Amino acid sequence: MCIHVGKCSRVGASWRSTITTGLIASMIIATTTPVLASPPNKAQLGESKVTTQTQHKHTNSLINATSPYLLQHAHNPVNWHEWGEEALKKAKKEDKLIFLSIGYAACHWCHVMEHESFEQEDVAAILNEHFISIKVDREERPDIDEIYMAYTQASTGHGGWPMSVWLLPDGQPFLAGTYFPKARFMATLNQVSDSWISDRQKIFNSADDAQQFFADWSVSTTPATNVTPRKMVDSAANNYARYFDKNTGGMSGGGTNKFPPSMAMDLMLRVYKRNGNGDLFDAVKLTLDHMARGGIYDHLGGGICRYSTDVNWLVPHFEKMLYDQGMVSAIYLDAYQVSKDPLYAYIAADIFDYVITDMQDPKGGFYSSRDADSEGLEGKFYIWTVEQINQILGPDEGKLFCAYYDVTPEGNWIEYRGHAPAGAKNILHITTPPDLFAKKHKLDVGQFKQKLKTWRSKLMQVRSMRVPPPLDDKVLTGWNGLMIASMAKGARVLGEPKYAAAAAKAAQFILDHMRKDGRLLRTYRMGQARLTAYLSDYAFFIDGLINLYEATGQRKWLDAAIELTETSIKYYFDEGSGGFFFTAHDAETLIARSKNSRDGAIPAGNSVHAMNLLRLAVLLDRKDFRERAESIFRDQGGADGRSTISSERLLCAVDFYHDRVKEIVIIGDPGDEATKALLRTVYSTYLPNKVVVAVAKPDPDSDLPLLKGKQMRGGKPTAYVCEKYTCKLPVTTPHDLAGQLTAKK
Repeated sequence: MCIHVGKCSRVGASWRSTITTGLIASMIIATTTPVLASPPNKAQLGESKVTTQTQHKHTNSLINATSPYLLQHAHNPVNWHEWGEEALKKAKKEDKLIFLSIGYAACHWCHVMEHESFEQEDVAAILNEHFISIKVDREERPDIDEIYMAYTQASTGHGGWPMSVWLLPDGQPFLAGTYFPKARFMATLNQVSDSWISDRQKIFNSADDAQQFFADWSVSTTPATNVTPRKMVDSAANNYARYFDKNTGGMSGGGTNKFPPSMAMDLMLRVYKRNGNGDLFDAVKLTLDHMARGGIYDHLGGGICRYSTDVNWLVPHFEKMLYDQGMVSAIYLDAYQVSKDPLYAYIAADIFDYVITDMQDPKGGFYSSRDADSEGLEGKFYIWTVEQINQILGPDEGKLFCAYYDVTPEGNWIEYRGHAPAGAKNILHITTPPDLFAKKHKLDVGQFKQKLKTWRSKLMQVRSMRVPPPLDDKVLTGWNGLMIASMAKGARVLGEPKYAAAAAKAAQFILDHMRKDGRLLRTYRMGQARLTAYLSDYAFFIDGLINLYEATGQRKWLDAAIELTETSIKYYFDEGSGGFFFTAHDAETLIARSKNSRDGAIPAGNSVHAMNLLRLAVLLDRKDFRERAESIFRDQGGADGRSTISSERLLCAVDFYHDRVKEIVIIGDPGDEATKALLRTVYSTYLPNKVVVAVAKPDPDSDLPLLKGKQMRGGKPTAYVCEKYTCKLPVTTPHDLAGQLTAKK
């Protein structure tokens, strides 16, 4: 199952207890836990989905979609519909229930359920006769996904994709699950359709319970009087650290799956910076070290996989999501600033290089994901055998390579599931750091590292000739924002202008092609930009624009960030109780409308936007922006600690709010080596709560308060370090600047 990070609804447990009787309850209990004992074999999955138009027996209305996920189902015998007024009206007119299936293009278990059920004539016959079947790409419609995922989690205790939900014709859910094996899926379809014919009241009763759930879920709690105090930020960081695995880092939540805990580590590093609690840094370091050595990281091509299916980070779920590339690279940059460990700089740069090479459209936008499967089998593209390695490198060098990357004759991925390749299979991972490995084998460290580079290049050439996992080439505004933000920061931290150029190219693409009447659109593919953007799109993209401004000094990025922030306030801000709604005021009306700051696989829009508003408030001296950030804190948390649960990113903004933010101004020609040296000093220091303004020359007419009265000293590039617009003496040397940046408050 493509697992959802298990952050269930705050009202889920109490609400679920009200629907645990009757026919619907029996179906919920019987069908929501995936049964994986008999997965499809290779023949069932098929070698490839690539066929010509004339070979398709069936074509449904999804053929007109732009989403790769929907197009994957366009030739199912199921009469799929896209979510929209036409499908909903059809359900009401024909008095049929709706079967809603939500997934995404890179989701392995979505593929499994399609092959097992949606491609089968007998399953399609039931769906087509008794239901209106709607397919949703969760990445294009996160508003729909959020609503029905909340219901699924609350009614079953877990969530994931594919998500399977049964709805009344008006959209109210009454039954939900995730992946269903074929036999169980057909039994559920028959039970539901029989109940709709013979005993609708039980279905209506469950739908009434769901309606009450959404009434509780979508209503804001009473705003707090005070902003969450800083002591609760520290407490939350310490609590996260206690849950980290003491052997290999990360958090498994009592199971085996481990997701990169990027947001928790961000919070932990911030608190470590302030109070020096070494346990916090040790937990982050342990996690990043094991991730960098594990199979979750692609040692040949770069990039990070979605999550590990084991506690040792060895066997990943092989899908590569753009948002993970952005968030994981960002935390490696932070850890590099803290520790100066070159491994962390290498991993961040390797992720950036992977994204530019494999996930950036020639026009600039970043693609969404690479699938976990190739040729119908999970991970086939990435695995190796000893024989393959020796054939490429020769027996002597092959032996060393295999020892370093733990490639064995029997294979290090020993689990066999029918959807994974059979036989011996190895996932490259490192058990011993290169320095220690070289010493153990009496090798010169420098020469060994060069050999590793050569070996990886040779294997990469061979791997590039394999059938690659499918690419989801749609461009999502929000996910691009996450990548732009990290890559722009990486340009400064790593001293690599190419990363700023790639980030700028992506940002310009969105500004040029994914706006309509000044408002952002959510998705772009095949020359079409569509769907009104969500709060997360604005928040993430504005974050990226602010980082681009700080990285390049180009005012156009700051102007765009200001304009889009004003737009977000106009269309998403709740003037009643504060905070921002996920959907715009004029968006499609669904059965519920959310406004929350709870982080999931990606951070919540409110969490990121709170930080945006605070940064812009400092840059522009905009008290109204700071007040709106405060309204998010009060609406979402306050002093009672509501925000400390699953709101790591919001707590990072709270930390910024309480801090004496460093306001750094650099004046000097960006091509001057002295200017570059000052900027290197700024970005070699871990200062999470700062804003940076870099200009080529003084501008007495600037509307930025941080530039007022600032001049170069002695004709040299000059740095100013300020707090609340009160500045220390200007300095012209990296040594003096470093002293001011690291001085105790």
